[in-house]
Amino acid sequence: MKRFKFLFTLASVLIIASMVLGACTTAPQEPVDSEQPPAGEELAVGIVLPTKDEPRWIQDETRFKDALTQQGYSVEILFSQGDPAREKQNVETLISKGIKVLIICPHDGTAAAAAAEAARDAGVKVVSYDRLILDTDAVDYYVTFDSVAVGEAQAQYLVDNASGTGLPLYLYAGASSDNNAFLFFEGAWNVLQPKIADGTFVIKNSAEAVALQDKATLTRDEMGRILGQVTTNWDFNVAKGLAEANLTAAAAEDKGEVFILAPNDGTARAIADAFAADTDVTKYYVTGQDAEKASVQYIIDGLQSMTVLKDVRTLVADAIAAAVAFLDGRTPEETATYNNNVIDVPAKPSAVVTVTQDNVKATVIDSGYYPASDFTGLE
Repeated sequence: MKRFKFLFTLASVLIIASMVLGACTTAPQEPVDSEQPPAGEELAVGIVLPTKDEPRWIQDETRFKDALTQQGYSVEILFSQGDPAREKQNVETLISKGIKVLIICPHDGTAAAAAAEAARDAGVKVVSYDRLILDTDAVDYYVTFDSVAVGEAQAQYLVDNASGTGLPLYLYAGASSDNNAFLFFEGAWNVLQPKIADGTFVIKNSAEAVALQDKATLTRDEMGRILGQVTTNWDFNVAKGLAEANLTAAAAEDKGEVFILAPNDGTARAIADAFAADTDVTKYYVTGQDAEKASVQYIIDGLQSMTVLKDVRTLVADAIAAAVAFLDGRTPEETATYNNNVIDVPAKPSAVVTVTQDNVKATVIDSGYYPASDFTGLE
């Protein structure tokens, strides 16, 4: 009889526990890659990043965890793996767990509008992180680097290394679904177009860009036409395949010493590998951004020319500062606005740094961004 009472009591406890847990969540969700917050969470923030398949976003995940741990906060980080439907599911999962602030880097700026609106409708403040959510008024703040300045820094490096006229120029861009890809290209065009117009550079891989080369300022539609021909979709394999196709189509006189606008580090390495394998290419200058470890090593080894360091520690700190401000009922600092086709979203863009073989140690190692032990060949 005592054993029966014990089992009955135990069963009752389990039933009650199940009911309590059920009251704290919505419909059951399949597990998603995340950093589960411990009990007693101090910062009611959820973070959604676009993919685990690019080193850049693993950097961000690590920086968020480190910064929040140091400040005594906890967080849940989910990855959408390039799927807008999963992105929205991730947001709904976080809403069900009671977050007050959502920090989200959208895979597709337009598709993410539905996720942002779901958060807004639940009373959650929405911070668009690194990439701007488009076509909705459900964005409260934008944490970003100055994307136009990134493109200008990339192009300025090419200009600074150009001597003479008729130099072959190959243009590549990010994904057309990413608003930042347009801003990066806008910045690059600001600097490159005058040098294209005066004959320093000759575009070799985009008929659309050639048709527009006399225009100092391009409309979004015009940029979109160029991106349609030179997009890498932020994919290493797409970038390498496109570069190889461009080189196959190019004559020997379109090669030699070449100048390459590559949109980020992953695509830069893929494009650089393709150009390095072409025996008609005698020298190449190729740009990048994000200061990924693999690209820092490429720069040290002379395989990639430059990268733009966007110190993720700064971006993460700005995102956390914005989240805390919202939680405290304050308004985050605003130094600029970005139009997302519906509203002007307040923002505080962060500065960027050009990294080359000449300053890689000072900018990346001595600054504490990466330890020297992660690399070989440093002097």
